Amino acid sequence: MTGTGTERAGKTTTGAPEELSYSTGFGNEHSSEAVAGALPEGRNSPQRAPLGLYAEQLSGSAFTEPRVHNHRSWLYRIRPSAAHPPFVRAPQRAVRSAPFTDCAADPNRLRWNPLPEPSGPADFLDGLWTLGGNGDATRRTGMAVHLFHANSPMTDRVFSDADGELLIVPERGALLLRTEFGLLRAAPGEVALIPRGVRFRVELPDGSARGYVCENYGRPFQLPDLGPIGANGLANARDFRAPVAAYEDVERPVEVVNKFCGNLWSATYDHSPLDVVAWHGNHVPYVYDLHRFNVIGSISYDHPDPSIFTVLTSPSDTPGLAGVDFVVFAPRWLVGEDTFRPPYFHRNVMTEYMGLIEGAYDAKAEGFVPGGGSLHNMMSAHGPDRETYDRASAAELKPQKIDDGLAFMFETRWPLTLTEQARDAGHLQRGYDGVWQGLQRHFRP
Repeated sequence: MTGTGTERAGKTTTGAPEELSYSTGFGNEHSSEAVAGALPEGRNSPQRAPLGLYAEQLSGSAFTEPRVHNHRSWLYRIRPSAAHPPFVRAPQRAVRSAPFTDCAADPNRLRWNPLPEPSGPADFLDGLWTLGGNGDATRRTGMAVHLFHANSPMTDRVFSDADGELLIVPERGALLLRTEFGLLRAAPGEVALIPRGVRFRVELPDGSARGYVCENYGRPFQLPDLGPIGANGLANARDFRAPVAAYEDVERPVEVVNKFCGNLWSATYDHSPLDVVAWHGNHVPYVYDLHRFNVIGSISYDHPDPSIFTVLTSPSDTPGLAGVDFVVFAPRWLVGEDTFRPPYFHRNVMTEYMGLIEGAYDAKAEGFVPGGGSLHNMMSAHGPDRETYDRASAAELKPQKIDDGLAFMFETRWPLTLTEQARDAGHLQRGYDGVWQGLQRHFRP
């Protein structure tokens, strides 16, 4: 894809710009400079980079992967990333990583209330809490589900994840993400993606925030193929927004925390590593507004497969089998005739972790609240609760607009194994099976 041209932002030593600027398009070759003339012309690594900067490539894929799968960006920075002291093991906090072996994979339906308030000050990293996952981070397969609840900004601390990319789904409170590439703001109803290895800091414009994180160890997320849908629909590439260059020129100690092969490592730099003055490439962060998702659905009867709500997909080596899909249940019209309109009862070879951003979900009358989540592992039977079934079976089938909720799903090809902290959590709903009690026999031969 072709980028939108060179964009200019500015130095952001303190505070945020009054209005964030973005470059649009998914997978584009973007380019941006915070100072005029900082980007070299005609080459990536000149003998002397402009303005006394260092040229550095950040590769999110192997050099020789096919062009369509190649992810890399060139950064022009005040100091090279190589200029840092040794990393040492850091406290693990509540962050865990694959392979998950502490618990047996559980076939039961599970549901949690929102993550409790932190017991004290907690920034994004302190407030990150792992629910579970699958695969192996060291082999770049699988994924992990995390939640976060933060009440203080990251101050003189920067985080990066060598194990995978982070899809961040705010549910309450906005996030200001200061990255090596510039600034992104993600509010509830939007998602932000931080690519593998990109350093960033999280600030809290609303004072606190909570939400969900999908850590994708596998192939980078991409837009799904549209197949018979045709040229348009689902998430439009033009609605994804990448940052423009905005750098920090900070000369003071900054802790850099790196997640590497499941463990957290820390080094204290004498400067901020968010010192990229210019960059170009396609290995970039972005933000997307879920309300812009172009929902495709039936205009006659029955349901299309829920996969038609896929925003982003991480493919596996098997065509059509995703390492993880990110699916959104956005506002939409239901018009199907002679159709049970809520999600139907089913068992699925894929594993489904579902979260709620706002409002209510049309398959659960109660108990599933914003900030909470449910896990239906491979082949576990699930579907609408009794109250929803009774209401939908008797409803008058006139056109109905669902606009009072925004739910999402991380759907993955392998069972999701819990961490001990998720299995034993006080906010686990131990009576979740009860929502299906009372589904009565109606069969009359």
